[in-house]
Amino acid sequence: MKRTIGRIIFVSMISGFALSISAQKVTEIADFDGMAGCWEQKDDAKKLLISEQWMSPAGTSILGVGRTVKNGKTVDYEFMRVEQRPDGIYYVAKPKENNDETAFKFILSNLNEVVFENKDHDFPQRIIYKLLGTKMIGRIEGDRNGKFVGIDFPMNKVKCG
Repeated sequence: MKRTIGRIIFVSMISGFALSISAQKVTEIADFDGMAGCWEQKDDAKKLLISEQWMSPAGTSILGVGRTVKNGKTVDYEFMRVEQRPDGIYYVAKPKENNDETAFKFILSNLNEVVFENKDHDFPQRIIYKLLGTKMIGRIEGDRNGKFVGIDFPMNKVKCG
């Protein structure tokens, strides 16, 4: 069974992405330049830190890594990338517990928002990133056991280091 991608991280989460989309249509990797840098979701009360770091776009990709720290211990990590392929742009995730990568195809961009989708994945089937100034909201959503589920991951841009 595929592992649930729980961070957007872009999440990792990471969760996620800060995109410089404004009003233009996303058509190539260079259009994702606003996601470069470091992003965090921090909750001192829960002793939780979720962080992502993304390189600037170059060639046909932008690479990222995410990490989740709970109670001072690394409990999760994920390698991510957005890449240009002959048939489109894809967000590709490889959480620590997966042997395989999972690809989500870019399907839509709106003002400061992008959507990737993989209808065949267990959960999530969609990964969405929305930029709000120095804040970014990553969202995963889809069907989980016959019920629609959506989870938001708000992050702030932070200094890398």
